[in-house]
Amino acid sequence: MESKPSPSTLIDQLVVPGDVILDLSKLTSQTIKLGGGLRQDGDTISVMKAGTLRFTKPNKYWVESSNKRYIPNAGDNVLGVVVDTKPENFIVDIKGPALAHLPVLSFEGGTRRNIPKFEVGTLLYVRVVSANTGMNPELSCMDANGKAGEYGILKEGYMFESSTGLARQLLSSPPHLVLEALGKKLSFEIAVGINGRFWVNASQSSTVILVGNAIQKSESLSMVQQKIYLDKLLKSIQ
Repeated sequence: MESKPSPSTLIDQLVVPGDVILDLSKLTSQTIKLGGGLRQDGDTISVMKAGTLRFTKPNKYWVESSNKRYIPNAGDNVLGVVVDTKPENFIVDIKGPALAHLPVLSFEGGTRRNIPKFEVGTLLYVRVVSANTGMNPELSCMDANGKAGEYGILKEGYMFESSTGLARQLLSSPPHLVLEALGKKLSFEIAVGINGRFWVNASQSSTVILVGNAIQKSESLSMVQQKIYLDKLLKSIQ
């Protein structure tokens, strides 16, 4: 699909199924990337689900919604909880409509002799390899090059639940306002899954709770309200 993105009055506004956000026939040649909630109908890009239209440079559009339910897509990075183990797979809850399978060899350098041992309840940061309708999603603890990278077990810390919309905000660029402000003041680790889960770890449990609660609360606040809330919060921890 070749076109050049142009400013739209719909960006950061509520859109509903059927809304047309771009007319490709009026744009010059450049690739456009479509994220979730959008589809191409001939020369137009239209909305498939209600939510807020987002755009990130140079050329990606998507519809952000605050769904609690997560629909897996190949390439997604998610937080999963081990719920069972089988000879060939770990069974993992990724907050989707079906449990996912993590093959016991889907780890860097994985062999039958060094299969990891995960107890029920273990929290993992994993990548969705495949997600086909009617089938259990398949996961991996490796990137596309077969390296562990950032994937694997998340030790200590605490996992918080969020909407998928908030998860996308936390992963967006520029950084989420709350994350940026707290990161300048406090020392903590965070891992965000597009499936509406995020994990926070810090040397003090009070920091974990403060960061997690602040992030969750931010979803119900406007940008102006977030700034007011953060000013009060940061003063309280000086």
